[in-house]
Amino acid sequence: MSPQVALAGLGILVTRPAAQSAGLMRRLADLGAEPLLFPALAILPPADPAALARTLAHLDRYDLALFISPNAVERGLAAVADWPAGLKLAAVGQGTAACLGRAGFTEVLHPAAEADSEHLLALPELADMQGRRVLIFRGEGGREFLAETLIARGAQADYAECYRRGLPPDADPAPLLAACAQGRLHAVTVFSAETLDNLYTLAGAEGAQTLRALPLFAPHPRIADRARALGVCEAIATAPGEDGLIAGLVEYFGHA
Repeated sequence: MSPQVALAGLGILVTRPAAQSAGLMRRLADLGAEPLLFPALAILPPADPAALARTLAHLDRYDLALFISPNAVERGLAAVADWPAGLKLAAVGQGTAACLGRAGFTEVLHPAAEADSEHLLALPELADMQGRRVLIFRGEGGREFLAETLIARGAQADYAECYRRGLPPDADPAPLLAACAQGRLHAVTVFSAETLDNLYTLAGAEGAQTLRALPLFAPHPRIADRARALGVCEAIATAPGEDGLIAGLVEYFGHA
């Protein structure tokens, strides 16, 4: 079955921030789906911009700048006045590396397949970190596994927390709830566990119950695990990124 046939007429909920969703919305529509955009995550300025500025003032002291996400690339690079020559870059996944590429950085260390800290840390270039100084660009909070592992391998690891995640302050759940009530949604897509938590908060108890009954597609097993823990009827972990998510949707509905 062709992708166009598999997804024709299906209502697919897209929950990423609007600025990151245009490409995915277009691709789904081109395949005949009827995507509904409901951003369930807001990318906000850091709580302490002065602390970030103090850290970035000493960027030239580091050997490696490591970016966790496309948001870290966008917000982090915007906060840097002059990028030090010779500072090496790494990214957790292909999507983040592509964002750095679009900003002019062509040599970026990143895993070829899965987009997570474990696969990045498995690269031989990061096996011996003795004496190396690493600055991790990320949002506030999050997993400590990456920094802890680098430190255990001999590195000095610091954070440049260049954004924070939160509930969209102007979210209007009315269109989402109407689509749920009218049975116009057939699948939910999420790119982070926090987005999923926010989605259920914004949808309210009745809306969340309807959404949990729909198959959910997420480009990482940890997100799918979180969905199952929240009572989702069927959570499918796809291959990474938009390509993986779309392929997972096509495969699932092509055999439905």
